[in-house]
Amino acid sequence: MNLKSEENIFLILCIVGAFAIFSSTMSKNPVLNPFAESLGTPEAFMGFVAAASTLPGVLISFPAGSLSDILGRRKVLLVSSIVFATAPFLYIFINSWWQLILVRFYHGFATAIFIPVVRATIIEYYPSKKGERISTFTLATIVGRGIAPFLGGFILAITVWGFKIYYVAVGIAGLTMFFLAFTLLKEKSVTTEKKSSFIQENDKKTSIASGWRTVFSNSKILIASTTEAAARYVYGALEFFFIGYLNNVAQLDPSLIGIIMGMQLLLIPIVSPFLGRFSDKTGRRIPIAAGLIISGLPMIVIPYVTGFIPLLIIAMIYGLGFSTVVSSTPALVGDLASKESYGAAMGFLATIMDVGQMLGPVVTGYILASFGYSGSFFSLGATLLGFCMFFIIFIKKE
Repeated sequence: MNLKSEENIFLILCIVGAFAIFSSTMSKNPVLNPFAESLGTPEAFMGFVAAASTLPGVLISFPAGSLSDILGRRKVLLVSSIVFATAPFLYIFINSWWQLILVRFYHGFATAIFIPVVRATIIEYYPSKKGERISTFTLATIVGRGIAPFLGGFILAITVWGFKIYYVAVGIAGLTMFFLAFTLLKEKSVTTEKKSSFIQENDKKTSIASGWRTVFSNSKILIASTTEAAARYVYGALEFFFIGYLNNVAQLDPSLIGIIMGMQLLLIPIVSPFLGRFSDKTGRRIPIAAGLIISGLPMIVIPYVTGFIPLLIIAMIYGLGFSTVVSSTPALVGDLASKESYGAAMGFLATIMDVGQMLGPVVTGYILASFGYSGSFFSLGATLLGFCMFFIIFIKKE
């Protein structure tokens, strides 16, 4: 495959990724918490509303990644694009909190399938630049993730919390992602041009089992995946309860809440590719450990701040640290996996990552009910700092 063709593949993946994550993020940030409250969701179940969309990642990411090793990346990606296109319109018909949980669960299958398969594609095509390429792809998704709160907050402000109109806009973004994926991703653009010799038509089950054994027998893959799970645990909790803090405690206007949640990711588009390139040259250990510290310390400060500008700065610092972690952990897992198990390794990473992101809001919801915002945010900071020590001790040499 020539260089120009490879660059076209990567550009297409980045564009599709940006629209996919824009749609997914806008469906929850900054709307999900107030939407759930408007439906009369009991406080004890608020965490389940936030976590429902991550459960599919636990169930399907690992099998989806493994199947993409066998069936090809495009077929599996198109399945996820169908979910991206259909799920947002279901929110329009919701009139009770338990229906919201069901729709969030269905919507979660979109990113649960999409992320591990795209990561496997990138690692497969760019083995010597996986850190830089994954970081650049992450940058594209972060652009979509960063725009979503700004636009979402604006829509909520001008419609005076018009949830139905809001989710029509989310649906338009999902449909855009579907048509881009369907029309731009050609079969040979996202699949290996020749079937790898280790996969034979009569041996697909053996191939999947072999990939799973490779992952589970490598302790460093397990540790790297668990570390990202810790980062996602905090992210999942913060994304949901930080909005509640900004709304109920800081009492900020929804447009200002959208700015804070969007600016959380402001520096990431600038630094993310450089961080990936840095980790390609120097190793993954230092960026991951530094990112855990940078994102962990601001958590402890949040309950003592209510001003717009200080909260904005805290959000940006956290976003920088979080990006440093998640731009390096997939590359580290790719370094540790064999070529034949890229899909399985990325699927496992996505699975354990979603376990963390699912547990984050659930556990934090109970902590919040017992100890308030100070206890819940302290627990999030302690989680990141504790896993930083764990990672440094057990990943001594890459």
